[in-house]
Amino acid sequence: MRSSVLIQISGAVLLCALSLGTAHAATGGEPAAVPQVDIAACLAASAADDIDKAGPACAAVIDNEKTAKPDLIKALIARGALYARRDQIDRAIADDSRVLELDPALADIFNARGELWLKKGDRPKAVQDFGAALKIDPNHEKAKANHKAMARELERIGAQMAVAGKPSFNCGSARRAVEKAICANRELADLDREVFAANARVLREARNASEARTLQREQDDFIARRNAEFGRPGYDLKKAMQERLVRLNGADGY
Repeated sequence: MRSSVLIQISGAVLLCALSLGTAHAATGGEPAAVPQVDIAACLAASAADDIDKAGPACAAVIDNEKTAKPDLIKALIARGALYARRDQIDRAIADDSRVLELDPALADIFNARGELWLKKGDRPKAVQDFGAALKIDPNHEKAKANHKAMARELERIGAQMAVAGKPSFNCGSARRAVEKAICANRELADLDREVFAANARVLREARNASEARTLQREQDDFIARRNAEFGRPGYDLKKAMQERLVRLNGADGY
């Protein structure tokens, strides 16, 4: 009886050992390999501008916690570029921002995100990103061009703000009623300055001295009519100035 029990126990132990040996042999003694995340479909669909395929293909890579960091960056860059081409600006910015969190040394992505901020109208953030790109790569041509253009734009805006609400003439020496009315109204003051600047431009662009004199006479006639007709019933100073500006700039604004 006792020997029978021992035989049964020995058999159970042997079966267990054989099972473990079989499992070990099936894996060759090495841990099971972690399957690699394939980003090819994401990159191909993004390059082909196929957002229907790129969406799920890239999400499968980006949302997979097993995706290697270099592949995650590639997938985010590819999807972000696709979003940017489709004018899905906020999504593109989100992908580029995540890329920069993973690798803050990518000048191209700082420049790309700067251009996206510019499309959103956020000039300060755009300038900041262009500057960051240049800090990483001082010879980055696109970032240099973008940063220079933004610097000029901000300078222009600053100049406009400095003269906002000021006409083309000195209000301290204004004597005519129409001049005092322009000085007292911010919108009219801005219009007067715009008319003056537009007239100066057309004079610079005149083909010859004779044409320039003709153009200046038109401006002098406008000022004379404005001074004479202001205050008369039916005269609309704002409308007259707007019409003169259109005359100078053309219907297309230039």
